[in-house]
Amino acid sequence: MTNARIAAVDVGNDSIKALFGKSDYEVSIPNVIARDREDRPVIGIEDLHQKDPLDGLHIRVHSPALQDNNVIYRVGDLATKSDNATELDPGSSKSEEDQSLVMLFATIALDAVREESGFKEKNNVVDATYTLGTGLPLREVKEGKDVGFRSQLLGSVHQVEFLVTPKYQGKKVNIKFEEVKVYPEGFAAFINLVMDNDGKIINRDLIDKQILIQDIGGLSTDIAVIRNRNVDDDKAQGFNLGVSESLEQIREEIRSRHGVELDSRRDVVDIITKKNDRNHIMVKGSRTSVHDITDRILLDLAKKEYRHLRNVWQKNSQTEICYFVGGGAMVLKEYLKTLNNNLDGYNIDFFEDEKESIWMMANAYHKLISDFVRKNSPAKEAAAAKDQKEAKAATK
Repeated sequence: MTNARIAAVDVGNDSIKALFGKSDYEVSIPNVIARDREDRPVIGIEDLHQKDPLDGLHIRVHSPALQDNNVIYRVGDLATKSDNATELDPGSSKSEEDQSLVMLFATIALDAVREESGFKEKNNVVDATYTLGTGLPLREVKEGKDVGFRSQLLGSVHQVEFLVTPKYQGKKVNIKFEEVKVYPEGFAAFINLVMDNDGKIINRDLIDKQILIQDIGGLSTDIAVIRNRNVDDDKAQGFNLGVSESLEQIREEIRSRHGVELDSRRDVVDIITKKNDRNHIMVKGSRTSVHDITDRILLDLAKKEYRHLRNVWQKNSQTEICYFVGGGAMVLKEYLKTLNNNLDGYNIDFFEDEKESIWMMANAYHKLISDFVRKNSPAKEAAAAKDQKEAKAATK
């Protein structure tokens, strides 16, 4: 595995978060794509290579894993400005959507094309090999969809061609996976709580406790039941409930009431979570509150999420604490805290550091895949072979 670079990628509904190598490079891209043509018009083409590639990610993707192959896309921020932009729909399966794979390949290609990543380039073509750690919602893993998702990635070459993209225009990246590990998202959150970057236990107080981890995403909610250091597969629950539908409701109501078009759900999240002028938008140059819209819709969602928590907790009565994680938890945090204080008062906790909560899955995948690589490194294999040889010699 000496030539394979580590990639830990969280394909979140709102955005892709990825860590590479020894966390020497991180990237976050809005999970938005839009089909496009090859020669997209650019104003100031001579300045193209002075811009950030993330602002103009324009690619062609070729992979046998895709249902629609060899298609050209705008990705991320560039896609949000398109009339035909698409985001993952509520009820869809992350493991079965082309969009998940397009975003995964695009993110990895952005790392591979960098000189610092150490892959050789010849005639504008980069050949890159990765050991990938990623995850799927608990519901999809319980349905066995992780097996098909992993097999789509292994054994094939996936190519990303940068078209009218700053700095990388004309370059191609051929991506191969030496190994792919697909983890249940709830279990990954637990690992992040108890393991450091070197695979050592850092939070022994949690190791032997029975805890819940409620991961609220865009399209789904996972409630992992952790006991004896493992996810209890029979007790763990996955629900088709996330913040995306509520964000779309807010976006539509702002459009119909105030005539303001927001480009994507990310814009709605920014309005809800920004530090200054939270829950305010500009309408014809005037600062306008949308607090009544956001409060009504998000409180309704928080009640549904809290109901799931209560039902799972009742079936696992010896639970000591529930941790809320994920981008959705950050959006609903204050509403969930208020409900909890006014009702049953379960022992719940949130991560006050916004980045820590949002990047939790990517960090967990990085810890898990790094630990896997350490345990399966050539040096370790050689040492094991030597020990085995010496053991055989001793028995003669």
